[in-house]
Amino acid sequence: MNENRIAHYPVVIVGGGQAGLSTSYHLTAAGIDHLVLEKRTAMHAWESQRWDNFCLVTPNWQCDLPGHPYAGPDPDGFMKKDEILAYLKAFRAKVDPPIREGVTVRRVSRRAEGGFLVATSAGDVSADAVVVASGGYHEPIVPRMAERLPPTLVQLHSAEYRNAGRLPDGAVLVVGSGQSGAQIAEDLHLAGRKVFLAVGNAPRCARFYRGRDVVTWLADMGYYDMPVEQHPLREGVRDNTNHYVTGRDGGRDIDLRRFATEGMELFGVLRDFDGTNLLFDTHLAQALDDADRTYNGINATIDKHIAQKGLTAPPPSVYTPVWQPERERPALELAASGITAIIWCIGFRPDFRWLDAPVFNGAGHPQHRRGVTAQEGVYFIGLPWLHTWGSGRFGSVGRDAAHIVAHIAERRAGADAALADRDTAA
Repeated sequence: MNENRIAHYPVVIVGGGQAGLSTSYHLTAAGIDHLVLEKRTAMHAWESQRWDNFCLVTPNWQCDLPGHPYAGPDPDGFMKKDEILAYLKAFRAKVDPPIREGVTVRRVSRRAEGGFLVATSAGDVSADAVVVASGGYHEPIVPRMAERLPPTLVQLHSAEYRNAGRLPDGAVLVVGSGQSGAQIAEDLHLAGRKVFLAVGNAPRCARFYRGRDVVTWLADMGYYDMPVEQHPLREGVRDNTNHYVTGRDGGRDIDLRRFATEGMELFGVLRDFDGTNLLFDTHLAQALDDADRTYNGINATIDKHIAQKGLTAPPPSVYTPVWQPERERPALELAASGITAIIWCIGFRPDFRWLDAPVFNGAGHPQHRRGVTAQEGVYFIGLPWLHTWGSGRFGSVGRDAAHIVAHIAERRAGADAALADRDTAA
């Protein structure tokens, strides 16, 4: 294709999720022409990569997409999957983005004359700026050892799990205890399935404490407005595993120890399969203790806040373990266990190979400051802790989008002013 004839846009947004559409909202408000490219359909991950009983783990009042705050009857509740989809559908209708769905971006490269060439499955376009809104969860992680497991064993990634009824009869091994792993293990457990859970290093937190949702306390304490530069871990917080908790049935703690008293079998991190046995680390007790330490630590910070502000609240408490592993089990014979399915809940890895720009560190992660990179015209939006805890969530992605669009508008104004000065000089 003749590059001189291709369509040109001031901004191209790659990704049609809540981050991309939030950016589109602010670009439209600023009067900046743009195009959104989405390889599937807008918001597709919420429908295609969530299980049937999925619900938010943050209260509905935190849903505050641009021009579209939660307006339902239960602000302190937790939207279920169908409610989330309805909320997002209404947001898309409000934004009415200039979007092309079913279009894959194959490569973004810099042009010698400035700007970018965006090669797609539907042809090429050019842009002055590119906003990467595709998130950081691209390739499901499944270990190579999975290739050596018996072919009769059903293996799914968490993104493929829907409900217990779609799995074969028998026990299920859930690998990973982050938000998805803990909640899927609970979903199977409540469905009456025998569950084996390989526990990782994910922390946990209380759902409610001293009369309020813990999220509400932390919001009052300013935690969700803390920029990444002020966090004790700085950018290292971006690598942290999310705390496990649930909004299911009105919200509650997830206590893996309690599950163990009810028949769920807990193991350490799954390391290998020797042809007969699944092999695990023997650090289960430490992982449970560490998770509880975080749980109690968060509650202690709330205690301190209440005391400092002189607030009236129910009395404090400290979680004490309801179960302890009597011994660490390093192996589980697969055939004797009755396991017929494995759900891999160990996350995703990013894939930005299509973006040809010097904006990545040695680990392949984008380098930026609140989404603005050192490469002029390249931006990121919707990544965890892009700026604050809520950057990858409904609560704060709109603020990040507004910041990026303001930067784009300022850059365009500067370019227009420079061009006017040249014309005047001529």
